[in-house]
Amino acid sequence: MSEKGAPFTDKYAKYAGEAPDGGVKAWSVIVAFGYVNTWGIFQDYYERVMLPDQSPSTIAWIGSIQYTFIFAPGLVTGRLFDLGHFKIPYFIASCGLIVCTFLTAECKRFWQFFLVQGLFTGLFSGIVFSPAISVVSHWFSKKKGLALGITAIGSSLGGTLFPIAGQNLIPLVGFKWTVRVFGFMTLLTLGIANLAIDRRLPPVNARGGLFNLSAFRNPAYTIYCISGIACFLGLYTALTYLPVSATAVGVSSNFSFYLVAIANAGSGFGRLSAGLLADRVGPLNVMIPFTALAGILTFAWPYASSQGALIGVSVIYGFASGTYVSLLVAPPMAMGDVGDVGRRVGMFLTIAALGTLLGTPISGAINARTGGFKDPGFYAGGVVIFSVLLLLVVRHVQLGRLFGKC
Repeated sequence: MSEKGAPFTDKYAKYAGEAPDGGVKAWSVIVAFGYVNTWGIFQDYYERVMLPDQSPSTIAWIGSIQYTFIFAPGLVTGRLFDLGHFKIPYFIASCGLIVCTFLTAECKRFWQFFLVQGLFTGLFSGIVFSPAISVVSHWFSKKKGLALGITAIGSSLGGTLFPIAGQNLIPLVGFKWTVRVFGFMTLLTLGIANLAIDRRLPPVNARGGLFNLSAFRNPAYTIYCISGIACFLGLYTALTYLPVSATAVGVSSNFSFYLVAIANAGSGFGRLSAGLLADRVGPLNVMIPFTALAGILTFAWPYASSQGALIGVSVIYGFASGTYVSLLVAPPMAMGDVGDVGRRVGMFLTIAALGTLLGTPISGAINARTGGFKDPGFYAGGVVIFSVLLLLVVRHVQLGRLFGKC
């Protein structure tokens, strides 16, 4: 080996061997904090105050584009991660996300919100997101589920704190300074994340370039990708429209803001519990029943007509949907070599992004046509349950028997 290559390999030598599954270094890399999970409060506020001349389905495109671009860059960022190029893109995207948060405060028209908060906030979030979850497989094996759950809790924590801060700050300092405070919060958390995140294994230039089409020879992987599209067609509907539906049944707008925070708090407990359970019984065995519960709650949500009922739906729905989100990448991680994990996970996320793109606007269009939330609930709940049926097929193909860890 040349002297030029020696420092490069020495960098990874001390972490060689099996994943440590713990230790200060391993736990320090899983830093995450969610801003995008707060979209529900923006949907409600924009409908009432900022963009009252736009339909709910039109406004929902801002959130759907944002959600889509969290997952869509996964194909490119996953490949870059495998090749070892992730810290510089991570830093640039972090800076871009912070700038976009501050620019959102200056937006006044729909196209401005769409570009800044929808397209670019989503894109920069996606460039940050994929490496943050791919790196978990470098440091954790037996405790991978727990590590993914803790990583996902960061998103729930942000989704809880931002709505509470927004509800209390908007009456005091207005929309602009509230979003600027969000920007400072994002600056702090992303600064810590950039210092902490690191890979354990050396880069691998796996054959095949950007795409690994051979992954689709595994029918479990192919069906899992389809299930991801189906689930995201419905999963974010309740979270997006909870505040709007609460206001429609007479709950004060001051309280409806908190429903997003309540759902995200419930999601945090769901994500941690899912991680602990997944290490014992397998991720699919945890995802299937709880995703089914999320689908059932999506059917039930439009029938909640009191503050107490809406709180109950928010808590249980948040808990159930949080299990799916936290373990989302665990099955594709296990469907191949760790050296190709970034590309394999990235392809899945990019494919699943199609569901996030279309899901909430379809629900918004159904709401606009029917004038209520029952039909959007039937649509969203139906596609989530369909995704659960596909997950059952994935489990059967992957495991090959009725009982067992999967």
